[in-house]
Amino acid sequence: MNPIVEFCISNLAKGGQVVFDELSQDEHLDVLEYGCLTYCGQCNDSLYALVNGDIITGETPEALKKNIYQHIEETWNF
Repeated sequence: MNPIVEFCISNLAKGGQVVFDELSQDEHLDVLEYGCLTYCGQCNDSLYALVNGDIITGETPEALKKNIYQHIEETWNF
């Protein structure tokens, strides 16, 4: 079982698409896209994704990607 990374389509349009595309290439992740994840306040404030149900944010696409991998490294039991 792989870590699950979920993205909101609205947040992808705000700059998260590049992160989604890059993470989708990682065979050790299950990357999903939804119409809405119901975190509208978070979506308005910054780029974000859910990683195994935890909200991970980043001010830039690069920061979001880094924070996602860091969260997985700190919390995932391989």
